[in-house]
Amino acid sequence: MAETDWEHRYQTGDMPWEKGEPSPGLVDFVAAYQGPKGQSVLVPGCGTGHDVRVFAAAGFQAVGLDLAPSAVDLARDRTVAAGLSAEFHRSDFLSDPPLRTFDWVFEHTLFCAIQPDRRDDYVRSVERWLKPGGDYLAVYYLIDDTEGPPFGSTRQEIERRFGSRFEMQKQWVPRSYPNRTGLEWMVWWRGKP
Repeated sequence: MAETDWEHRYQTGDMPWEKGEPSPGLVDFVAAYQGPKGQSVLVPGCGTGHDVRVFAAAGFQAVGLDLAPSAVDLARDRTVAAGLSAEFHRSDFLSDPPLRTFDWVFEHTLFCAIQPDRRDDYVRSVERWLKPGGDYLAVYYLIDDTEGPPFGSTRQEIERRFGSRFEMQKQWVPRSYPNRTGLEWMVWWRGKP
């Protein structure tokens, strides 16, 4: 299968994943989170930065990565316009060396966007970018589609891929965008020290 040209999709406005707002499940999680303030968080495949801005507004040191230069530019501009501080970098989460390691990695629509044969690379990348014992929070999109992106996955596949490397702290069905209600699964994993 050919890799998706993400920059072309941003340039042509072919962005059905762009909802104009952050993940509702993330908004709810951050509002309820009682942990330490000022922790670092990485959002790979951040797109225009909605989820990064949720973390930044809550006092996290938020960093977004994306392959598409246009996404990074839009994310920076919108973050400045919102009066928030966050970093954005053009980087390949799956193959580039980490800029540094983070207390948190947040997943939202990158796992389903990559070619399924790269999913083991994805799991290893979460481990590389995350501090030992760090937290990996994920909103997975559970659909059947094999002609993606987005590419489908199941709870069983996710548990098989991540369960031996991370400890599940909590899992639930989050509040979602209207067209994804009941199709998302949110999991809070913790890396092994």
